[in-house]
Amino acid sequence: MNKRDTLLALLALGAAPFTVHAQQAKKVYRVGVLSHIVPRERFTVMLAALRELGYEEGRNIQFDYRYAQDKEDRLAGLASDLVATKPDLILAFTNPEILAAKRATSTIPIIMRWALAPVESGLVASLARPGGNVTGTALEDPEMAGKKLEILRDALPRVARVTYLWQPDFPGMAAYGRATERAAKAMGIRLTLLPGGTLEEIERAFTLITKQRPDALMVASTGAIFANRAHVIEFAARQRLPVLYTVEGLVPEGGLMSYSADYRALQQRTAAIIDRVLKGAKPADIPVEQPTQYKLAINLKTAKALGLTIPQSVLLRATEVIE
Repeated sequence: MNKRDTLLALLALGAAPFTVHAQQAKKVYRVGVLSHIVPRERFTVMLAALRELGYEEGRNIQFDYRYAQDKEDRLAGLASDLVATKPDLILAFTNPEILAAKRATSTIPIIMRWALAPVESGLVASLARPGGNVTGTALEDPEMAGKKLEILRDALPRVARVTYLWQPDFPGMAAYGRATERAAKAMGIRLTLLPGGTLEEIERAFTLITKQRPDALMVASTGAIFANRAHVIEFAARQRLPVLYTVEGLVPEGGLMSYSADYRALQQRTAAIIDRVLKGAKPADIPVEQPTQYKLAINLKTAKALGLTIPQSVLLRATEVIE
């Protein structure tokens, strides 16, 4: 081998590690997460779905979490902090977080997770063509209120007076209140709406409910109501009041019934949308996805304690029955 061949061979050997390194070096996507509370136990399904799509935390995707600890006045500052880090996208959980992120940036993609009435709330222009930099998944259409009241009536055929414990000032909730009122009127149910946006409001609602003695309660799942769910479940048991909750997970904790979107399926769809955006799709062109799967859970132990017999026709529709 002459000097020229030797030099070329050495150069090739020296370049090989750099070539391999360049091939192995992959972009690490950075996702900012904005949430009221630490959601790790409700985040695992989406992380698993992202892994199936090829994203592994610590290898090619990194999450930067910002938690408001249920203090809404912190959201604006936390959203600005996230924007300053220049993430590839921001994952915002519910309407207050989404609104804070939207006010902080008009260019970084924002993925909604479980938005309430996103069009009515001004989060997107339409479900089919969101426009702007926001898209993602939304909870059920407000008109599903009729379905919930129907289930309550089918489980309790004599129900005539229902109290709806909700949070009217929560962004997006007004549409659900109006839809619930329309559905109740059409079904001949006398509906009372009581605010429960703070613990103090919840306590005042309990006092009124005790006096009014409705046939049943329907309970929203936002803010203080969800944070104080154990308190609500205990009150219902003490007052022997049947309750339909609008979020899954409360029936195993002692709630009577719940009817809600399949949150597991929604998390998987959120992961799919994140994948599309990281691959270059524009949020403006990605339709907002609403639930296509719902879950009805019933706690027969709680029903027995309340002296109720749930009709077999309702039990057959349940996706989860706790005995």
